[in-house]
Amino acid sequence: MNESESSNDWILAEKPDRPEEACGVYGVYAPGEDVARLTYFGLHALQHRGQESAGIAVADGHTLMVNKDLGLVPQVFKESDLTTLMGHVAIGHTRYSTTGSSSAWENAQPMVSSIGSNTIALAHNGNLVNTVELRDGMKGNGFRFRSTTDSEVIASLVDHFTQQENSMRAGIRETMKLIRGAYAVVLMSEEALYAFRDPYGVRPLVLGRLGEGWIVASETCGLDIVGAQFVRDIAPGEMVKISADGLEAEQAVPAKKASLCMFEFIYFARPDSVMYDCSLYEARSRMGAAIARSAPVEADLVMGVPDSGIPAAVGYAAESGIPFGEGLVKNRYVGRTFISPTQSLRQQGIRLKLNPLRHIIAGKRLVVTDDSIVRGNTSRKLVALLREAGATEVHMRITSPPVKWPCFYGIDTDTQEQLVAAVKSIEEVREFIGADSLAYLSVADMVAATGAPHDDYCLACFNGEYPIEIPESVKAGKLSLEHVG
Repeated sequence: MNESESSNDWILAEKPDRPEEACGVYGVYAPGEDVARLTYFGLHALQHRGQESAGIAVADGHTLMVNKDLGLVPQVFKESDLTTLMGHVAIGHTRYSTTGSSSAWENAQPMVSSIGSNTIALAHNGNLVNTVELRDGMKGNGFRFRSTTDSEVIASLVDHFTQQENSMRAGIRETMKLIRGAYAVVLMSEEALYAFRDPYGVRPLVLGRLGEGWIVASETCGLDIVGAQFVRDIAPGEMVKISADGLEAEQAVPAKKASLCMFEFIYFARPDSVMYDCSLYEARSRMGAAIARSAPVEADLVMGVPDSGIPAAVGYAAESGIPFGEGLVKNRYVGRTFISPTQSLRQQGIRLKLNPLRHIIAGKRLVVTDDSIVRGNTSRKLVALLREAGATEVHMRITSPPVKWPCFYGIDTDTQEQLVAAVKSIEEVREFIGADSLAYLSVADMVAATGAPHDDYCLACFNGEYPIEIPESVKAGKLSLEHVG
């Protein structure tokens, strides 16, 4: 296939040119409420964090039931499913796989397992760095695994230590001492809801109040959708138990250097969520304004790549005085597909995700804001798409620094050699994507836009400084370059 045939071939089977998140987690303790329905709507709000599978577990004090499957939240759950999930405590999960096959039902969450005569369900967001070491040790002690996920390792350890210590809280505490990496976990027994977070706080987890009940969610947008009030973040290294005895919190393991993933601000979290007391929309708008100051250019129109690039475009336009316009329409009802188009459809330039507004773009010099460039292929197709729609110039403005280092904490960025900025200079990246100019936001300006200190974030994908030590055997699989330019 020649370049003209493939330049605007937006087939979703292709590896996305953005970092992909692990998943979203949700928990409800609310006697007297329809906890399954609350969880369903909470997962709707967190659908952006994972589209491969979804699941809900509910307990009524005696029985724990789970319903999960591959697909989007509304594909997995029907009205009849929710009416059968009765109880006062529930957890839910939306998944994007970074470990374990995405197409295996066994890897869908919540994970369910038994502790003696009792049952627990667990849902996890993040990625452990010592999974292989833990699994090998556990297999040597007779553990048997049904899935290939970190989450089953965590659940198995909680099972083991809970029986050993005769206490769920003690079981979670001992598990947290052993597991290393990024994790935000919700766990339930037949009677209680638990939530715990890694000591670095890499993945977000918030606590909210709903009347007399409680909600735990990956983001504040998961609270807003059901009318819950934000109370606070679950602190790094903290464990919370919610039961008939109320809310009990403890520092299960000592907190380490605060290391919230910066990509939450850049891309992952919904713009209506709040982190570090900062609106994600406002942070992204300020990032756009900052790059307008650091990399100005003469143009006729500023537009953003939907959805995360839109607030940045608004900020860039306000700072530069160049008009803002929407030049791309996003199809929001397309899930992932692995159905390949025919050759004739390729030649017609099938566009499943984005379509340009030609009457807006034609004859214009464009500033295009986007959150990141990871592999570069999609940016290349985007630039070609805009030129075919009549743009006379395309100036790409990226509201994050060059991504040069892979993630080990739950973002699917593959190996270092697949990161275009790790193997090419900025000018070479510009040539590769075909833009008239290309500029990235600096680390300092990016962090300043959030209002929180530099030391509160994990910036490893930009600077290679990993806050959580990574085993050499794990590093070797992703860090393939001796030098990064």
